[in-house]
Amino acid sequence: MTNNPKIEEDITLDVTLRPQSFNDYVGQKKIKDNLQIIIEAAQKRNEAMEHLLFHGGAGLGKTTLAYIIAKETQSRIKVTSGPTIEKVKDLASLLTNLAEGDVLFIDEIHRLNKSVEEVLYSAMEDYVLDIVIGKGPSARVLRLDLPKFTLIGATTRVSLLSSPMRSRFGATFRLDFYQMKDIRMILERSAKILKIAIDNESLELIARASRFTPRAANRLLKRARDFAQVRGNGHITANLAGQALDLLEIDKLGLESTDRHLLEVLIEKFAGGPVGINALAAATREEEDTIEDVYEPYLMQLGFLARTPKGRVATNDAYKHLGYPTPQQEPLL
Repeated sequence: MTNNPKIEEDITLDVTLRPQSFNDYVGQKKIKDNLQIIIEAAQKRNEAMEHLLFHGGAGLGKTTLAYIIAKETQSRIKVTSGPTIEKVKDLASLLTNLAEGDVLFIDEIHRLNKSVEEVLYSAMEDYVLDIVIGKGPSARVLRLDLPKFTLIGATTRVSLLSSPMRSRFGATFRLDFYQMKDIRMILERSAKILKIAIDNESLELIARASRFTPRAANRLLKRARDFAQVRGNGHITANLAGQALDLLEIDKLGLESTDRHLLEVLIEKFAGGPVGINALAAATREEEDTIEDVYEPYLMQLGFLARTPKGRVATNDAYKHLGYPTPQQEPLL
């Protein structure tokens, strides 16, 4: 538990801003339509829903969808994450405390250890829990029946999930970056909930810097609100919003200092690429996983970075955005 009042306030506000129904949830229309059909069909059959897997970048709404599903099905939801389920007994404790129709949400499900994952197979498929009692020749297996529950898994790295695990989900959905109009609608809704005075130009400015991600958009809105309250009269204007972004070292396209540093290293030290992820990670002093999961998806979405068989390449658009003279020809892709 944190003692930082600002962090505690942000956590509370994040819960307040979380959509409570599909009607409130902006964007990802095809996913919402599919989920509503799955929910309605399961209710008509009076059955638990199939297990669901959500994958995509951080902050795109995977956890929010899990809560909405639980509310739409009038089910309890138990929330945990892959790294916290260290042993089989931790999983057994979770599963045996579920009731009929409950939703079990496991974030970062790709980080489950192998022994826990293997026990989860039978729980997902047959709703039973096999517990080994004793060791050696005297060991025996105790089989416990479990209530019919729905497992919702979320991951930012679906490729790290084993094939047996992926195959046990009845439906898999990929959450993509949001459209600008959807981010605008999310910001308008959040501003209304938080009673923030903000004009259209400021909304546009924050939306463009949001990395097409609702979580980032709401975070920037809250920081702009703080800046407007301290440096202005509480009303967020385009000038104040721009100053807040400058203070956070976020440019008009949402690039942070680390994003720019990664591109600068790629351009200055490796002539724009191609360069392998190992060399890029060493040169930027960032973890490979962090580059692949946090920075690359957005840079690729903007068209500033390309992955090629030979390595990472900075595009001409990246050169222009950072103010470098563009090479005579596009870096080899």
